[in-house]
Amino acid sequence: MADAASGLARPMTRMRAASGPGARWVVARSHLGPRNIIDVEQAFLISTGAVALAEIGDKTQLLSLVLAARYRKPVPIMLGVLAATLANHAGAGAIGAWLGALITPTVMQWALAVSFIVMGIWVLIPDKLDEREANVTRGHLGVFWATVLTFFLAEMGDKTQIATVALAARFHDFFGVVAGTTLGMMLANVPAILLGERFAHRLPTRAVHVVAALLFIALGVLAIFRGTGGA
Repeated sequence: MADAASGLARPMTRMRAASGPGARWVVARSHLGPRNIIDVEQAFLISTGAVALAEIGDKTQLLSLVLAARYRKPVPIMLGVLAATLANHAGAGAIGAWLGALITPTVMQWALAVSFIVMGIWVLIPDKLDEREANVTRGHLGVFWATVLTFFLAEMGDKTQIATVALAARFHDFFGVVAGTTLGMMLANVPAILLGERFAHRLPTRAVHVVAALLFIALGVLAIFRGTGGA
């Protein structure tokens, strides 16, 4: 029994003793994975809900409507949106996990508080798809690759990508957050692709944005609470 306990203690001792870039890499890797099943569920569910709500009326959802109207091939469009989202949000989640390991907990909590509150305000601002982004030409790419390329580029710097960075830094769970944000994107975009304008016009977009804003602001307030030592 004592041997088993000492065997478990030795790796922990080595991790504590490690220092320098190697130790930082160990810490960064630990932030890619979940700490327990409750953390996984929390990260996944909040990420899914926050991004699904934020995506309603977002420019990438508008792009999905444009793609669906132009090509009328829902399956390759949906697969293209999925591939583009996975690639984009995997990068965003990795950056968030890295920042969560790099920055001290106190500074991170305040940075997250500001980020989430700003995100809540940003969600309330109506989004537009400019003419350059809406000008999707398939060329020789085919519907799938045209969707991947245009959707990936449209998502760069978009609110849902920034939210993924912040959520990954907040929950220290790369896989749970990326899976959740990807599912949230698909929940918002698949109906838009399948039903087109009928879906978009029937959504209470303003009410959905208010709910999304309240969710992000609540996350910001919780981060302030944690930053002041309240949790």
